Amino acid sequence: MSGESPLHRRAREAGLQRQWTDAAGKAQVVSDDTLVAALDALGETGESETPPLVTAELGEPVRLPSGRMLPGYDEPGYHDAGDLTVAVAPPRAWTPDDAVPGRKAWGAAVQLPSLRDRRGEPFGDFAALARLAAAAGQAGADALAISPVHALFPADPVRYSPYGPSTRLFLNVLFADPGTPPAFETAGELIDWEGAIPERLARLRRRYDARDPETRDAVEVFRREQGESLERHARYDALYAHFLRERGSRGWHEWPEAYRDPAGAAVAEFARGHADEIGFYLFLQWLADQGLAGAQAAARDAGMGIGIIADMAVGMDPGGSHAWSAQGALLSGLSVGAPPDLLGPEGQDWGITTFSPPGLKRTGFRDFIATIRAALRHAGGIRIDHALGLKRLWVVPHGFPATEGVYLDCPERDLMRLLALESWRAKAIVVGEDLGTIPPGFGEEMDSRGLLGMRVLWFERTRSGGYKPPDQWDAGAAAMTSTHDLPTVAGWWCERDIDWTWRIGRSSGFASSTEERAARAKERRRLWRAIGDGGREPAKDQPERAVTAAIEQTGRSRCRIAIIPAEDLLGLAEQPNLPGTIDEHPNWRRRLPVLAEDMLDAPPVRERVAKLAAARRS
Repeated sequence: MSGESPLHRRAREAGLQRQWTDAAGKAQVVSDDTLVAALDALGETGESETPPLVTAELGEPVRLPSGRMLPGYDEPGYHDAGDLTVAVAPPRAWTPDDAVPGRKAWGAAVQLPSLRDRRGEPFGDFAALARLAAAAGQAGADALAISPVHALFPADPVRYSPYGPSTRLFLNVLFADPGTPPAFETAGELIDWEGAIPERLARLRRRYDARDPETRDAVEVFRREQGESLERHARYDALYAHFLRERGSRGWHEWPEAYRDPAGAAVAEFARGHADEIGFYLFLQWLADQGLAGAQAAARDAGMGIGIIADMAVGMDPGGSHAWSAQGALLSGLSVGAPPDLLGPEGQDWGITTFSPPGLKRTGFRDFIATIRAALRHAGGIRIDHALGLKRLWVVPHGFPATEGVYLDCPERDLMRLLALESWRAKAIVVGEDLGTIPPGFGEEMDSRGLLGMRVLWFERTRSGGYKPPDQWDAGAAAMTSTHDLPTVAGWWCERDIDWTWRIGRSSGFASSTEERAARAKERRRLWRAIGDGGREPAKDQPERAVTAAIEQTGRSRCRIAIIPAEDLLGLAEQPNLPGTIDEHPNWRRRLPVLAEDMLDAPPVRERVAKLAAARRS
């Protein structure tokens, strides 16, 4: 470009967007300091001469990197083209219309650890999920969306956030069924992770020690099927436990140098000397895989057309298993986050990494495909957390505030094609979280691919600020009353979110709590005018009718599927997570007040489910 400085040219060629538009529509310019730091972190971004995979559209000619043209393929799938593979996308992904033809689907969403069951477990697991799935299917639900179940750090009881996984290729083994009752029954409202995780691991260890020959054979078959990636992950978990105990290390960057190479001699020697510990983590992955498979089977056996909708976190911990096993394939020196917007006025730095765009192309999108397949292994759908990352990522150089990030372009066309192809192969729907600062054209691209966006009650507004009637919600989306990062309907109605804002001193845009509460009173009236049942507006401290009306309104939307969080079905005031907080709010620790198998039996829940189902038929 004429007049472009060498720095700005390098940034543009690396896919960094120097200029961008924020959520308020205001033009922003990235500082040169941020560009320099981001470029230093990205390093050499040149692509290989012949990438191992190219993507294409069904029936359209394929241009290879060499410039040679191939005739179009008439079948979706992965096709051998000599020295590379051509991934041919179907016209669209699998949708709820394919899964449950002739009707508008509905389902529930649940934070899996929040589930209670009759065994008195301190947190929910795949056994409890199976019971809830069976009950929801019998009540007529088509789907049950769950929080991420990616592998965490089982030896470390303080690391329990589902959105900071060690890897997304394997499962959180703490959700495996230990087979014996807990040492103590937990009755509190909050999960005591630091006490519960060691106790769960001890019971799982006893199950491992008692395994019979048939189980040993099954684990060995699983081990061979999953191959080298599972082997490395089990070694990582054993090494993590070892160095956490010996040195207090919380990630491979803190290990002795010799152990930072997964293919090195030191790791091989450790594996030979700790075969039993590694075998334990292999067993746990097998047991967890069996548990999640059982939950999906319970959902489908109960009549669900979709079943479990898995949740894929946007990234991984930079000190975790995937980053250790695939060094060079992930971003280094940069954290993924979000720019300032309505959800996070000060911006967000999530402290996680994800795939490097050049690395994806260089490796033929190998890890991306493997991650999607892992999520869909025992599921009928997938929710892509922060789906905007398919087009661009807000990356923050280490040491910079979240406001001083920069957008990094991602290979959107390739990723969209691969998502549609994997969805079609697995006969599983795809929901993309498209909330936040939306880049131009992104929604249209998702819609054309059959990838469902998310339409949340709070954000479905007209230009005048009112709430959209249900027939104006986008058909090609999933309708929701709320999400895990937002207030529940009851919590919003009774101003519980405002309580938290002023309790912990968060920015709200209001000069005082009184001013914010006055504005909320006006919003309650506005919402009730949109969803009300014709009766008088409920009092602030009596949100039950408002909750039911909000669920019914969401159910009447044109969206292909409606998904209602368990907290709203139960009319709870507290939300699972408060973005931007760590210890100030009990994130990912709340337990539901009823047993998983009884959740839909309480009279107010039965009424809400009946009205939701009726609304979906209308």
